[in-house]
Amino acid sequence: MGSFSVLVGLLLASSFSFSKACNEELLENIDFPGTDITFLFSPSATHCQYLCTQHPSCLFFTFIRPDWTTDNRHFHCLLKSTPSGQPNSQVPLQGVTSGFSLKSCNPDPRPEFAEVFQNVDFAGADYGALFTPDHEECQRVCTEDPGCQFFSFLEKDFPEQKFRYKCHLKFSWTIPRAPIVERTTGVTSGFSHTSPPPQQTGISCQEQLFPNTDFPGNDFEQPKAVSPQHCQSLCSAHPKCTSFSFSSNDFRCFLKNNPNELTAQPKDGTTSGLPARLCDLDQIWARELYVGVDFRGSDIRFELTDDAELCQMKCVEDPNCQFFTYVDETFADRASRRRCFLKRGITMPAPPRVNKLNNVVSGFRLRK
Repeated sequence: MGSFSVLVGLLLASSFSFSKACNEELLENIDFPGTDITFLFSPSATHCQYLCTQHPSCLFFTFIRPDWTTDNRHFHCLLKSTPSGQPNSQVPLQGVTSGFSLKSCNPDPRPEFAEVFQNVDFAGADYGALFTPDHEECQRVCTEDPGCQFFSFLEKDFPEQKFRYKCHLKFSWTIPRAPIVERTTGVTSGFSHTSPPPQQTGISCQEQLFPNTDFPGNDFEQPKAVSPQHCQSLCSAHPKCTSFSFSSNDFRCFLKNNPNELTAQPKDGTTSGLPARLCDLDQIWARELYVGVDFRGSDIRFELTDDAELCQMKCVEDPNCQFFTYVDETFADRASRRRCFLKRGITMPAPPRVNKLNNVVSGFRLRK
């Protein structure tokens, strides 16, 4: 776990004790200067507020609107935190909107963003495209496609004629992922196992995994996973993934895209396989405990428990918790023993970049 995770846990525990009140207000032309954790791209202050809500340590934010004139940081969602849970100061500033996390209002908000954004491009994250007569049809296509989370549509007046009416379908992760997975003595990690799997067809899959086999090349993303079954679930959730290889040495899940051929070669410590598209995978990987595996970072807070099973129950009972790491009595740092670190990541649709671009309309899928 390291001293950094312990420090973060202490900071967050104190932050939550100061910030229980629900505050949904958005403050126009008010800045919360400094104390930034990080920034993400967002098309609106409301979307930014939900990003802050889902970020494990964000307590308040400042969103830089498209009417900001000082520099080109439009659509920056600045995520912030302090030990007190409150901004150090509030100052008037044109072109920004500030507000607070909704963690205390709704422990696991599932927002829908029906608004579309004129002259705004959600750049990147494309996995497919087609032509539609208008952005409304583009949004309907996105809503019906299980892999689509948001879209950008090029209107009839877009400068390059050959790209007019093009509807770009885009993906972002909606299932929990631990950003850092590594072997550590004295810890046990796992998942909440209360989230529904990404697809429900009623048809059970026949698991097809190839141990000590690599599908070389064609990698497009390498998220962390704890097992071949977990890696298979990640591949199944991504519309571009046609096969995968999982490395047990470093927990890397190689997502691959090659619909034309499948080449295999022997490789110790690697398991490969295919995604499930029209059947339901067994989610047993989400219920297992992984001894000697640390999910580093993404801490919400920690509590003291007597074992990993009780830690997992704490995670299941907390709607904000997606995964956890428990520090047992064999851990080198005595002060960290019996700590159950509850963790989460962002699983709402989040464009990797948001830009101004004339004659483009962007938006999100709607709930079906």
